[in-house]
This record gives sequence, C-alpha cells and structure tokens, in this order.
Amino acid sequence: MTTSALILIGIDLAAALVLSLGLYYRRHHRRDLVVAFLGVNVGVMTVAAVLGTAEVALGLGLGLFGVLSIIRLRSSEISQREVAYYFAALAIGLVSGLPQTNPWPVAALIALVLVVLWAADHPAFLARTRHQLVRLDRAIADETELRAELAQRLGGTVASLIVQEVDLVNDTTLVDVRYRVARAGGARTAGRTATALTSPALEGAAR
Repeated sequence: MTTSALILIGIDLAAALVLSLGLYYRRHHRRDLVVAFLGVNVGVMTVAAVLGTAEVALGLGLGLFGVLSIIRLRSSEISQREVAYYFAALAIGLVSGLPQTNPWPVAALIALVLVVLWAADHPAFLARTRHQLVRLDRAIADETELRAELAQRLGGTVASLIVQEVDLVNDTTLVDVRYRVARAGGARTAGRTATALTSPALEGAAR
C-alpha cells in the first residue's frame, strides 16, 4: 500500500469521526446513526480501495447510492438531514478509497463537505423556521381563516400549509404547516410554542 493511500485512509477516518461525532452526534444525539455513518464510510472506502480503478469506482458509487436508497425505504424513517449525512459519509469514503498520487486535493474536497454540513446544519442557520404537524380543535375549511388561527396559536408567520384532514364529525383539522417565529430562536418563544402544542386545544408533532 502506497504512502498516499495510507494518508487518505487516515484522512477518511478522521473525517468520518468529525462527521459522525463532532457534527451529527453532538447536535442530534442518535447513537444508532453514528454507527451507520461510520459503517457506511469505512465500508465504501474499503470496497473502493480494493476495486482500485476510477472506472469501476464510478459505477460502484452510483450503485451504492441506489442501494442506500433501497435500504432507507425498508428501514425506520429518517429525516432529510440524516440522508445528507449518509451521503456525505458515503462520498467521503468513496473519494478516499480511490487511488491517488496526490492526496491533498482529495483532503480539500473532504474538508469542503464537512464545512458545508457544519454550516447548513448549524442551529443558527434559518433558526426562525419551524415545521409542525398540527391538529386544531376546530374544523376550518377556509384557508385564510386557518392561516390566521395558526399564526395566533403558533406565535409566528405562516409561510405555507397543507391541509391533511378536515374532520367535520369530530370538528378537527389536521394541517402540515411551515412558519417563522416572531423572534429568532428565543427561549420564551420556544416555550410558548411547546406549551401550545401540548394543550388540549392544539396537538403538534415537531419534525
């Protein structure tokens, strides 16, 4: 095994640890996905290193992306954020496993992936945006009235909504709503929202 390959293996392992522990686990605390990210990364790197040619690795990469999509459909539901971490772990492992005479351009690309994920998943990025699945204790068919009701109860500006169900028998409305809170990331706003969502008048499931 060449010196460049050994350097890339070291870079890959360091990047995988930063991705799974330094970024994901520190922010979201799901141990099972840390294991998944590390396994995907190291497994892809190993297969790519063994196959060894760029032509084979290209087909391998496309195939692995497809296999990952199938696995996701047959496993427990994960968010789009976690899909991004999966693909980052896969991409880092793939480029690290390819034979390279100079490992440093690859290291720069890996660093770029980590920086983009750090910034895109930072709590301060679009911090005022919220997504809730809300059940109101009223059957509201009029969208304008529904927007006003949701804005009042959630304490923010409704950006978009999709009515999932209007139950005229039980007098309830189930709606998928995206909104912006009145003040950026304030603890008091979050507390009022949480209280509203757990009250009998309003049920919500945060995503």
